[in-house]
Amino acid sequence: MSDASQTMDNAPGRRGRGVRIVMLLALLVALLIAPFMLYPIFVMNVLCFALFAAAFNLLLGYTGFLSFGHAAFFGGGAYFTANAVKEWGWSPEMGIALGVLGAAALGLVMGLIAIRRQGIYFAMITLALSQMFFFYAVQSSWTHGEDGIQSVPRGKLFGFIDLNNTETMYFFVLAIFLIGMGIIWRFVNSPFGMILKSIRENEQRTISLGYAVNRYKLGAFVMSAALAGLAGATKSLVFQFATLTDVAWQMSGEVILMTLLGGIGTLIGPIVGAALVVTLQNYLATSDVPVTIVIGAVFMICVLVFRRGLVGEFYRSRLGRRLGFDPEP
Repeated sequence: MSDASQTMDNAPGRRGRGVRIVMLLALLVALLIAPFMLYPIFVMNVLCFALFAAAFNLLLGYTGFLSFGHAAFFGGGAYFTANAVKEWGWSPEMGIALGVLGAAALGLVMGLIAIRRQGIYFAMITLALSQMFFFYAVQSSWTHGEDGIQSVPRGKLFGFIDLNNTETMYFFVLAIFLIGMGIIWRFVNSPFGMILKSIRENEQRTISLGYAVNRYKLGAFVMSAALAGLAGATKSLVFQFATLTDVAWQMSGEVILMTLLGGIGTLIGPIVGAALVVTLQNYLATSDVPVTIVIGAVFMICVLVFRRGLVGEFYRSRLGRRLGFDPEP
C-alpha cells in the first residue's frame, strides 16, 4: 500500500481524535464556568450521578452484566462517609476514602456470590443482596433508620480548604468527577478492559484462551462498586445527609435508566443520560406534571427511536462516522 493510501486510511482516525480532544476541552471549559452560570448544587448533583452512571456502565457496558443492586454501593458509600465525618470527626478526604473502601468491600462480598450466575439470575441475586443491605440500613442504629444521617459537616479539605464555601465545594466535586472518569477511561483502555470486552462478546471463547474469567468479572464488579461508592460518598457531603433513598431499589432503577438513555458501552453516554434525568427531575419537581410520567415517556421515545442511546446513535450516525468516532457494538 502506498504512503498516500495509508494517509487516507488514517485520516478519519486522526480527525476523530482531534474532534474528541476539542469536545473534551469544550466540556472542561463548560464545567469550569458552570458554577458561575448555573446553580452550583444542581451541577454538583449532576456530576455525582454522572459518575455513578459511568461506574454502573463499567459493569454493564464493558462486561455485559446487568446489576439491579448498585444502589447498595452508592448508598453504602454515602452512609460510611456521613457517619465517619459526623460521628467520628474524620476529615472529608478520609471520610470519602472510607466510603470507597466500604463500597468496594460490599462489592467484593456481593460479587463473589453474584458472578456464579449469568443473565437474569445475576440481576436477581444483586437485587436481593441490595435489598438485604437496605433492610440493614432501616434497622441499624448507626444509620438512624428512616431519619438517615443528617447535618453532615463538610469540614476542611486537608485541614485548611473550607468546603462550606459553595464554589470551593464545587471544584472539589469536579476534581473527584474528573479523577473518577480518568480511572474508568484507563481501566477500559487497559489490557484488563480488553479482556472484559471479550467476555462480553464471547465468554466461552475467552475461557478457551486460558483466562480466569471469574477473576476478571469480580475485578470489574469491585471496581464498579468502588466508583459508585465514590459518587455516593461525594453526594453525602454535597447535600450533607445520607438517607434510605440512596440505598432503595429505585436508585438502582434510576442509574439503569440514565445509562440506557445515554448509551451503553460509551464513555460519554452515561454522563449525558445522568444530566438529562437529573435536569428533568429538578425542573419538573415544582410543576404539576408528574416527573415519573415524563421520564417514562422520554425513556420510551429513546428506546423506540434511539435504540443504542443518544450518544450511541450519534456515534453510528453518518456525522459520527465522518468525524471518526468508533461505535461500540
